[in-house]
Amino acid sequence: MQNTAETGPDDLIDVTHLLDDPYAGYAALREAGPVHRIAGPDGRPAWLVTRYEDVRRCLADPRLSLDKRNARGGYRGFALPPALDANLLNMDPPDHTRVRRLVAKAFTSARVEKLREPVRRVADALLDAVEGAGRTDLVASYAGPLPIIVICDLLGVPEGDRPDFRAWTDALVTPDPARPEGAKEAVGAMMRYFTDLIAAKRAEPGGDLLSDLILVRDGDRSGRGGGDGLGDRLTEDELTSLAFLLLFAGYENTVHLIGNSVLALLDHPDRLTALRTNPAELSAAVEEFARYDGPASLAIRRFPLEDVEIGGVRVPAGESVLLALASANRDPHRFTAAGTLDPGRDTAGHLAFGHGIHHCLGAALARLETVTALTALIRRFPGLRLDGPRAALEYRRTLRSRGLISLPVAW
Repeated sequence: MQNTAETGPDDLIDVTHLLDDPYAGYAALREAGPVHRIAGPDGRPAWLVTRYEDVRRCLADPRLSLDKRNARGGYRGFALPPALDANLLNMDPPDHTRVRRLVAKAFTSARVEKLREPVRRVADALLDAVEGAGRTDLVASYAGPLPIIVICDLLGVPEGDRPDFRAWTDALVTPDPARPEGAKEAVGAMMRYFTDLIAAKRAEPGGDLLSDLILVRDGDRSGRGGGDGLGDRLTEDELTSLAFLLLFAGYENTVHLIGNSVLALLDHPDRLTALRTNPAELSAAVEEFARYDGPASLAIRRFPLEDVEIGGVRVPAGESVLLALASANRDPHRFTAAGTLDPGRDTAGHLAFGHGIHHCLGAALARLETVTALTALIRRFPGLRLDGPRAALEYRRTLRSRGLISLPVAW
């Protein structure tokens, strides 16, 4: 077993080149070795896992904790207050099991399927608003607003408050270097907003998911919900954090998946023509889009509860482990011609939505939104094309996720 635990800070691999050409960079790292000691996205040392089998195994390994209290060196992530940090992305069983079970009812395939028609109406309305112009920034006018509207409808967020949510989420995901205080301000604004919204819905419950979660938190007072004991309830911090996570994850991942999928089709016009002719094949195609250029480049970082061996490398307890989903999904040992877009391929086992107990809770909703958005778009605008040079497109400068800043198109 290789032991590289003594690697010094000057020996850390600089992976900032992944911001400019991630897939070529990951290919080189996979070839060089399964695990690398790097300077992580926050500048701290981390272990980057690049190969499919290792990433998949680590995603389901109970020895790799998501709880930051198991981190060595005081890692704090986004440094969220407890009222926003008691969420599924910072939990291990048994708390993770309890909280996920309580909210998973809202994201079953059957319940998500009931949203198909409302999502279609949202997509059509957004396209109605831009059709006459003949061109638009598809991220700003379509891929961005659609998931915000859907998740806010689900949670019961008033329509007038929704633009603030998008601004807060963007400030947290991609902080402005010129305003380092912007992320902290966004966190404070979200915490205040959710505290007030929960108080309002506690006073006047509605038919939305947040009202249902409040009933779970407070116990069943109306016959509409609640747990069957304290073991099936949420703490107040868990309630607030869960609302924050559902909005944050429900927006960011889906907007990137829609944008990346549209660009993949514009880069492969033969695939676009085929799917326009056979729209029923879009559901399978979205799985390939997610594998080929998914919204999350890295999984939520893990912290070993004990020294663990990954790909023949010993990783000490408490150190940061980063699982490269983008690299695993392009691993040629798992997917033939992995760097080629092939909507007809067998994508079973792709890791775009994770694997194991932390598999993305909203994956079914993200799939439905993306399929619906693409179906409406390619049906409405058969002449869809890029509005400008391909080389001018820019991605958000973050190692954690993969999403376009804008996508100018015309028809």
